[in-house]
Amino acid sequence: MNISLILEKTDHTLLAQAARWEEIRAICDDGIKYRTASVCIPASFVRRAAEYAAGRVAICTVIGFPNGYSTTAAKCFEAADAVANGADEIDMVINIGDLKDRRYDAILEEINAVKNACGGKLLKVIIETCLLEKEEIVRMCEIVSRSDADYIKTSTGFSTGGAKREDVALMKAHLTNGKKLKAAGGIASLEDAAAFLELGADRLGTSRVVRLVKALEKEEE
Repeated sequence: MNISLILEKTDHTLLAQAARWEEIRAICDDGIKYRTASVCIPASFVRRAAEYAAGRVAICTVIGFPNGYSTTAAKCFEAADAVANGADEIDMVINIGDLKDRRYDAILEEINAVKNACGGKLLKVIIETCLLEKEEIVRMCEIVSRSDADYIKTSTGFSTGGAKREDVALMKAHLTNGKKLKAAGGIASLEDAAAFLELGADRLGTSRVVRLVKALEKEEE
């Protein structure tokens, strides 16, 4: 198992509603020390985190989170505001009701509008796989593949379930145009993390990986 590779693919995450600056700062310290892909934090902390990290780790935040049913205008404002505050990456939640209603053009238009509001920064599109049928997951892979977004992402971690191996395999099989895949939610072990990467995930969204690596380090002392 290549722990360094797992860490460099990890968006080290803290999105708890009661998160405090002391905890966010610690997440940034961990991200810098362990060279994670990014730290994924609430938008209200982005400016302080960006100033504190000073480019030593990428700052990721979430918009339309966790339910996805805010308006496109609101999501675009959130994205632009986050980027103005120093965010390097944006993870947005789709309007799942639009998907259930088969409003595919509306979903594509929203994704592209949010990407435009990101000002060139990375955009990851959260589809909340635990709420979707297999055909809907495939449809979202097709939509994201045609969109201006950079990644599709399985889950918020705030719904009824997180990433599943079979869903990640399905998504990888239906992504085209160089779009990447982020598995998030429910990654409980380093073995899980390695398995998702082997299935084709390009990023992992998890709060556990760094904690698990720290535990291993203590065992080796």
